[in-house]
Amino acid sequence: MSGYHTADTLKERAKIALRDQFLRNAVKFTTEKLRTGKQTAADELGNWEAWRERGREIRLHTIAHLDYYLSQFVANLRAAGGYVHFAADAREAVDITMRIARAKQAKSVVKSKSMVSEELHINQALEENGIEAVETDLGEYIIQLAGETPSHIIIPAIHKNKSQVAQLFSQVAGTSLPAETAILAGFARAKLREKFLAADIGMTGCNFAIAESGSIVLFSNEGNGRMVSTVPKTQITFMGMERIIPSWEDLEVMATLLPRSATGQKLTVYMSAITGPRRSEDGDGPEELHVIIIDNGRSRQLGDPEFQEVLNCIRCGACLNACPVYRHVGGHAYGWVYSGPIGAVLTPVLNEDRAKWGEVANASSLCGACYEACPVKIPLHDMLVYIRRRNVESGLTAPAERLGMKAFRLAASSHHAFRRTIRLGRIGQAALLRNGVIRAKWGPFKGWNAGRVLPGLAEQSFRERWSALEQELRDERTEMSEEIRKRLQDQLEQRRNTHEPQPFPKRP
Repeated sequence: MSGYHTADTLKERAKIALRDQFLRNAVKFTTEKLRTGKQTAADELGNWEAWRERGREIRLHTIAHLDYYLSQFVANLRAAGGYVHFAADAREAVDITMRIARAKQAKSVVKSKSMVSEELHINQALEENGIEAVETDLGEYIIQLAGETPSHIIIPAIHKNKSQVAQLFSQVAGTSLPAETAILAGFARAKLREKFLAADIGMTGCNFAIAESGSIVLFSNEGNGRMVSTVPKTQITFMGMERIIPSWEDLEVMATLLPRSATGQKLTVYMSAITGPRRSEDGDGPEELHVIIIDNGRSRQLGDPEFQEVLNCIRCGACLNACPVYRHVGGHAYGWVYSGPIGAVLTPVLNEDRAKWGEVANASSLCGACYEACPVKIPLHDMLVYIRRRNVESGLTAPAERLGMKAFRLAASSHHAFRRTIRLGRIGQAALLRNGVIRAKWGPFKGWNAGRVLPGLAEQSFRERWSALEQELRDERTEMSEEIRKRLQDQLEQRRNTHEPQPFPKRP
């Protein structure tokens, strides 16, 4: 993440990423592998579009009745012995967490993967209060040691290779470890096992919450999620308020869509369902279960016809793997917790500081690949346009851009103005044009020509060619008609010459 934390703008962070050839190759390779796996898994399942539509219907229905299902979930979880807390924002969620930690006199915390906890910066808060926080997902553990943030929703260390991981682990081990997968994984397993056994609190995210039973469901491809939720005596689960689904029957649909969309797996390796704390007949589990339901900007999207559907997201990361922008610059260029198309929407709408985060919506080609990849059909490409429109309405676009759009409006206001503008542009480009292209890298050409060349205006536009083309078409039609007429006349003449006229028959 070197350099990203000092870059203030999207363009600056993107430039850093584009100069990192290893990052670009790693992201391209991994996202291509994930896309191929998703397509194969979807094809094997069959009726993929029908599954997508069913997933969309479940999410639309749930979010439209979110208050009802949240109330049902809370009532059932409390009936099962769990504690429920509501946090309006990140600060309140941190305060609740710290009150629980102080009550338990916690010295160490182990965490399974949770993007919501990244929103809260909970690790930093714990460390400031003298509590050790250890990420136990292997990818999260790697980037924690590197002092970085996740670069991908489901593969946080997508930008690291084995040599870099070996260097990080060697610092912890106090001895040099070879860049061999088996050895590195073995070291992490042994080290994290010590942390599991010593931890006072286990922290998890929440993939789905089942309203009808008050259960939380965790998806994982590593055993760490189950260790975090069974070994420590106290469990804290961070849950975005939109993570609800109504029933176990709906979970079947989500358990079919999410792993296939995320990694191309038919099933996730571990799917853990937790309903309240440990009972007397249970062999393991926490003695106390606290679920912190977090708003942090989500409720502002409810009732908004343009952005309510963003709450349908199931955090599979498929839109990242399909996005041509993400595949070139990776996740850190987006500047916040969420990256890719979903991040380009979530970051501006969850953070009220549009002046700071509104530009992230420009990190898209609006190609619509994210919509085609999304297992619940979120129209992210439309939302990106809505954010850009709101940025314009709020006067957040650059002065040069506003001036350029005003000039374009004048030029395109009539066909006469447009033709005059084209003619002036053709004259103005003469000094810059070389072999039909403009390669200048200053002023308005700098951004575009940094990675490509700008084609010059044609010597004759299509509009200007149309009159000649139209006349040419008329001439061709006239010539064809004359040729047909002559051919018919020749055929008639030939018949007259070869067939003598027959006399009328005589009367009988």
